[in-house]
Amino acid sequence: MFSVLTDSLEKVFGETEPRPAELVGGFHASGFLGEVLSLQLALHLDSDSAPDTAPADRVAHARPLEDPTAAIEVQVSGSAAELVRLSTVRRVPVSSPAPENADEHYLVTEPGDYPDLLEPVTEGTVELTPGRWEALWIDVIAESEADAGEHEVTITVSDGDGAQVLAEHTAQVQIHPHRLPELTITNTHWFHADSLSTYYDVEVFSERHWELIRTHLASAREMDVNSVLTPTWTPPLDTAEGHTRPVVQLVGITDTGAGYTFDFSRLDRWLGICRDLGMRSLEIAHLFTQWGARFTPAIQVRTTEGVEDRFGWHVPATSPAYRRLLEALIPALREHLDDAWEGEVLWHISDEPREDQLEPYQAAKEQVADLLEGARVVDALSSYEFARRGVVDTPIVATNHVGPFLEAGQRPWVYYCVSQNRDVANRFIALPSVRNRVLGRQLFAFDAPGFLHWGYNFWWSQFSLRPIDPFEETCAGGGFFGGDAFAVYPGPDGSAWLSIRHRVFAQAMADHRALTWLAELTDPASAKALIDEGGTLTYSSFSYDVGQHLASRRAVDERILAALAAR
Repeated sequence: MFSVLTDSLEKVFGETEPRPAELVGGFHASGFLGEVLSLQLALHLDSDSAPDTAPADRVAHARPLEDPTAAIEVQVSGSAAELVRLSTVRRVPVSSPAPENADEHYLVTEPGDYPDLLEPVTEGTVELTPGRWEALWIDVIAESEADAGEHEVTITVSDGDGAQVLAEHTAQVQIHPHRLPELTITNTHWFHADSLSTYYDVEVFSERHWELIRTHLASAREMDVNSVLTPTWTPPLDTAEGHTRPVVQLVGITDTGAGYTFDFSRLDRWLGICRDLGMRSLEIAHLFTQWGARFTPAIQVRTTEGVEDRFGWHVPATSPAYRRLLEALIPALREHLDDAWEGEVLWHISDEPREDQLEPYQAAKEQVADLLEGARVVDALSSYEFARRGVVDTPIVATNHVGPFLEAGQRPWVYYCVSQNRDVANRFIALPSVRNRVLGRQLFAFDAPGFLHWGYNFWWSQFSLRPIDPFEETCAGGGFFGGDAFAVYPGPDGSAWLSIRHRVFAQAMADHRALTWLAELTDPASAKALIDEGGTLTYSSFSYDVGQHLASRRAVDERILAALAAR
């Protein structure tokens, strides 16, 4: 067996020996209490000398491996052994890894099976495929100040019977006796409750569905998500015109004949989960359909004759009937949230309107402008014309279109999705992990107040035409590049199985938290000086040097510790 200890920013693709982890400040990984410190142990089992291959039914993960596998035993020892969470990096199929005009930094551009899924190791036995490089993912998580200090983590790999040691590596880990402050910016990755009910085949808002919602929202908090798209009514997102997604409407709406009444009991249960998990912002579902704001969301209304699909694609955005509902619903919802939710509330008009859709977007907004007076309205768009004309209060701008906003002296929220596929940060499976992690530095450098991504767990084909199995389809049926639509996989027990991209994005947010803390302890200029890369850091220009990135974060931490010691 060949083996290499490497860092969390390496992707182990199978053919090439991975880059070894470097000691930075004398440690392979370092950070603060509550911060997840990650490493990888890359392993290559020789086909001729591998342990006995395992039958297919011994493979534990959700997508059976087609190649013969071999069982190995993994043991963790050392002073931080109890702080370790171990996963196996699994390959997933990527039918569309990159755009045709991919820039030179993509790791792969052809379809194939590539590393992404982190399958939890529960009993110490791992199945690997002989003849190629694979990896174990090592997370070290310390919550107690008693666990602070310098540690060793030793990973010992033995044959399936545990009789022969095949590899052993010791990582040097340092945990600082302080906790990073909370993330100061809004970080939202849109949560899709219908993905859970559909994949696990459970009734919407049944007890089992609520359990899944809590578990998967908790996994989003692990990625430092602190704002939740809330299905007050079924969000009108990523749905083909004329089609519908499963109804996930939290607000009960009844037409009594004399007017509308509302039941917020399900919403209150949702709020309780968000509060328990430490979410600080709610995003109300969009008030109009995506890509132009021309129609109303799919909203169900209970009448004396049963439940009616009263609004949707068949009702235009400027419908007087919809206005009558909103005149009752929005004030009642705002009043209820004032009493029931202590955090921020964000409202959306419509997602991703183009410049040629400015007029219908403005007409839709005028339907609700008086009802949303004093509320904070945010929307993802890329045309500066919307901001110039004051049509949207808080624009959320695609990272490859942010230039005019910055030139005008604005510091907008930013987002990326499938279209931000050249030069800028993104989290596609085919991209190097440093291109995912650099976002934390960029958001800090440009004082962005928030970040949005549309797909935390979108387990549907493009336009929601059918559900998908994310273990088999990572490209939404071919509509998106691999990894764009989701950051987690549905574990067979109802848990969220994380991805490499999930863990690295969490590291990006930890970088932002550390930089923000350093700026508070010293000054913003001093913090930015540690990441400006000679003045070249922009949203589309940054270093791919992993060692430089890790050394920069170590320098930030050392400055924080020095500032704290000097108090």
